[in-house]
Amino acid sequence: MMKAETLGWKESMDRFATEKEAARAQLSSIESQLRGMKEKSSAQAKKIEELDARLASELTKAESEGEKAKAKAEAIMVVYWADAEAAQVQVKEAAETAQTRAHWIAELAKCQSRRETLEEIHTRGFNLTDEIIKAKEHEADARALASSNDNDDDDDSKSGSENGEDLDGEEAAPEEN
Repeated sequence: MMKAETLGWKESMDRFATEKEAARAQLSSIESQLRGMKEKSSAQAKKIEELDARLASELTKAESEGEKAKAKAEAIMVVYWADAEAAQVQVKEAAETAQTRAHWIAELAKCQSRRETLEEIHTRGFNLTDEIIKAKEHEADARALASSNDNDDDDDSKSGSENGEDLDGEEAAPEEN
């Protein structure tokens, strides 16, 4: 009975030893798998860090390019605004010039009409020579101011004073008879 019991114990010990070896082999296999997984995980973490660094670099580069593009667009916008404002000023100046020129053209027409009227009265026998000369001077002044060419303005105003008198720019009304 003791032998049977000892034999049972021996068999149990052998079975436990076999199970122990199987467990150790399984543990060793799991440990090597765990080491492999740690290495993969470490390699993946390293790749992730590298990708994060590249992403941060690309993001910084993109932000820098975005800032440059924004600054360039703002500079272009400032130039366009300045051009638009300059164009508005030019349009306003052109309108004012046109209005001034129209005024002097109307003034020229009045002066011509006045001179022609005085000449017609003179041809009927009235002596209006002084008034006609003054009317011609005013007409020449108005013609000079109505002219669109700056060089012609100077020439016309110089030739407008035919009798050598200085013109002070005031319009003198002809004497009434």
